[in-house]
Amino acid sequence: MTFSAQKCGICFQPPSIILIYRDNSQDKTRQRIMPVRNFSRFSDCSRAAEQLKNNPRHKAYLEGVSLRQLQKLYSLLRGHLEGQSLSESLERFHQEETIDPEEDMNKLDDKELAKRKSIMDKLFEKNRKKKDDPDFVYNVEVDFPQDEQLESCAWDMESDEEI
Repeated sequence: MTFSAQKCGICFQPPSIILIYRDNSQDKTRQRIMPVRNFSRFSDCSRAAEQLKNNPRHKAYLEGVSLRQLQKLYSLLRGHLEGQSLSESLERFHQEETIDPEEDMNKLDDKELAKRKSIMDKLFEKNRKKKDDPDFVYNVEVDFPQDEQLESCAWDMESDEEI
């Protein structure tokens, strides 16, 4: 049997993941409701998403659904359990999935640092130009203007040198 996922969403009452998929063997569109059990506002969304995706009962149906989307759905459910509105939960998820350039990553623990690195890797791969892309240019040369005032940084100054 082959299934292709078309839509995936969440129902808050009762907590469940809803998948609309196409059953290619019978050429029909179906709906599958997967109840969310043993999940609280203190649960780890990424672990819950991995467990659902690897569950033998749901594995064949969830092949076309990314782990990131399941994590987002669990994050929305956790926000609902914490009493947040849907827009507040979406905003919180968006903040967790973006990198603040002013954030000092030296102060993060290993788990948070790995998460930030994973986000940066995904962003790099998304923006990277590959040889197969139609707008790929092999050798790009850029001239930077020299007439502007150059900014100085404290880290590139010698201790006895002043600007």
